[in-house]
Amino acid sequence: MFIRQKGSRAKAAEKSAETRADNRDTVGTPDSDGGHGPDARRPVPQNPTTVRTTAMIGVTVKIKGDISSDENLVVEGQVEGTITLNGHELTVGQSGRVSANVSAKTIRIEGQVNGDLVGKEKIIISKTGNVRGNLVAPTVILEEGGKFKGSIDMGGAVEPPVADFAAHRANSEGKAADATGAAKHG
Repeated sequence: MFIRQKGSRAKAAEKSAETRADNRDTVGTPDSDGGHGPDARRPVPQNPTTVRTTAMIGVTVKIKGDISSDENLVVEGQVEGTITLNGHELTVGQSGRVSANVSAKTIRIEGQVNGDLVGKEKIIISKTGNVRGNLVAPTVILEEGGKFKGSIDMGGAVEPPVADFAAHRANSEGKAADATGAAKHG
């Protein structure tokens, strides 16, 4: 899908270094326009190999399947499946629509989510957030105006994977139904 020429990164890095050197020579020198030209307004990148730390799923993007990542993720589009961000943060933006089980370090919901959420540190449902599912995290924050329907488990260590959470919930509901049935017949 993408065609990369051999050595293209090295050439791009050399070109970037030359551009930075040219900018340093012209920006703010007494012979220039006092540092008020077009180059003065443009920030000079300090590190051309900066690593992106947040990925984004745009408003018009629809994904069906499993997503796993070793960086933070912002969802503004639609996702159906599972999302696993071990050690990273998931943000579902206001236009985000997620129908998935989620496991992440921190989960912030500003849009709509249907599914079970497991936060290693915390889950935040903002005032524009709407969650229908079960939450497992040491800290759960529901801002005024946020909507939530489901159960919350803020017990000790958060270790069960999302798939096990659904099975655990089914077993718990089955036991509750047995207890209710025994009370009716007893």
